[in-house]
Amino acid sequence: MLVLIFTCVYLCAFSFVLGLMPIEGEARPTLEKMGLSPLRALQKKRRQSFIRLLANVNKPLCKGELRKRISRDLGMAHVDISPEEFILIKEVLVIGLLMIFLPKVKPDFLFVWLGWGFAGGYMMPEFWLKGKIKTVKATIVKELPDAIDLLGLCVNAGLDFMLSLKWVVEKSPKSVMVEELNTVLQEINVGKTRREAIKDLAARYDLPDLSTFARTLIQADKMGTSVTEALNILSEEMRLARFRRGEQMALKAPLKMLVPLLLFIFPVVGILVAGPILLDFVENNPFAQMGGGVGK
Repeated sequence: MLVLIFTCVYLCAFSFVLGLMPIEGEARPTLEKMGLSPLRALQKKRRQSFIRLLANVNKPLCKGELRKRISRDLGMAHVDISPEEFILIKEVLVIGLLMIFLPKVKPDFLFVWLGWGFAGGYMMPEFWLKGKIKTVKATIVKELPDAIDLLGLCVNAGLDFMLSLKWVVEKSPKSVMVEELNTVLQEINVGKTRREAIKDLAARYDLPDLSTFARTLIQADKMGTSVTEALNILSEEMRLARFRRGEQMALKAPLKMLVPLLLFIFPVVGILVAGPILLDFVENNPFAQMGGGVGK
């Protein structure tokens, strides 16, 4: 019976953890995904216009440094909403949390739950946005060596830097790094210098790899050296840096495996080894037999 209970507990915990893992199905192209459904596009446009109209109430609250900070974070996270809409999401969450918890709160703890509701509704979107920014930065660091390789190959083939950048943007599949290179290309086309556009890309994310990329191209442009040689050297350095990050993650893997090892593997081993011994001990208790012998 005890073994059955332990087994059920283990299966419940394992199923709970398995349910938290995202399962991606096969992505099939549809009109909605390709943006070819007129009705869906019209509904989305009407919904966005209504939300933006409702969010205009927050314009007096969202200005100055707060607006700059939210706009910068939304841009880094690639979230297509305005700062006013982001504040509107916070307000909706605060009202929702208060409506959920207020009927269940005693009058003595009313102010405490009000504080928790306001804090939770305000901070939950901030945590979500910080998580999105972290994911985008990790994606950029991962995709940057491949983008530099493609630029280096195009320059080695005889194209100049601008044509190489245009070719990489047009021919590469959509990704975060390609979108950033497309932004650089558009900024250059509307009048920004190449140095300023690349420098703004590095300043937007404040990543060491992007800063190295921008600094190398700017120095090659200033000194008049070959961009081909600079890209080749930079590509090798980025590959080596990614290899070192992979080694670092591999060294951390044993420590991260301790938690599932202790929660899921050791209990099974304990059930298989100690379960029969414990059942035999419960059925044939030697202490009970010893006590019966002494009494006689």
